[in-house]
Amino acid sequence: GTSRQIPQTIIIGVRKGGTRALLEMLDIHPNIVVAATEVHFFDWDENYVKGINWYRSLMPFSYGNQITIEKTPGYFTSPQAPERIHDMNSSIKLLLILRDPTERVISDYTQVYYNRVESHKPVQLFEDIVIKNGALNTKYKAIQRSLYDVHMEKWLKHFSLDQIHIVDGNTLIKDPLPELQKVERFLNLPSRIMSSNFYFNQTKGFYCIRSDGRERCLHESKGRPHPLVNNTVLEQLYSYFREHNAKFYRMVNHSFDWH
Repeated sequence: GTSRQIPQTIIIGVRKGGTRALLEMLDIHPNIVVAATEVHFFDWDENYVKGINWYRSLMPFSYGNQITIEKTPGYFTSPQAPERIHDMNSSIKLLLILRDPTERVISDYTQVYYNRVESHKPVQLFEDIVIKNGALNTKYKAIQRSLYDVHMEKWLKHFSLDQIHIVDGNTLIKDPLPELQKVERFLNLPSRIMSSNFYFNQTKGFYCIRSDGRERCLHESKGRPHPLVNNTVLEQLYSYFREHNAKFYRMVNHSFDWH
């Protein structure tokens, strides 16, 4: 009695915002099934041309009472993704998980740094990438990805605000349950995720998941220690994002505890 369904909900981003944690935590819910990998259907042209049946073929099998969710963090910053998702399903519900934009930039750098170290490629200091000729390098992709107002504007051209639920990534890591309960309500699902589904792992420094008698933590690539960043550079980043954050808060009628 199962079949592969096109997702009724998509986690659209943001990269290094906590998308994997959110997906794994929602997977606890009996009425949710999740795609195992990032599909990149709506943001990569070479996948999009393969068509909707190819997209569906990558989804897990589900029962009629279950919601299928996929997550691809690249969707949020993609120029094409909003219109393409709207063309597929104009009434879809979208989940967007965000965190402090400066933290997100540093986390983005950290991931690339470790990937380069593991591939024996040369690495640069954070400050040497972020500052060019004494000024903030606003062309740095990681900084561009943190301009939430710029990207959100594109989504609001195709979707109403009540179709997009914003998850606070900073809160999800510190206290997962309240954020997940908000998602349950947004998706009109019965409340099934409980505090007993989480335990704090002292070694890793974040919450891990307990469900179906099994315990699991996010991959070791998650929650890596960030480099210590020069205070002057931090202040430059905070200052640069301040206006963008204020604009974003007005757009979504909600404030966050960001620098």
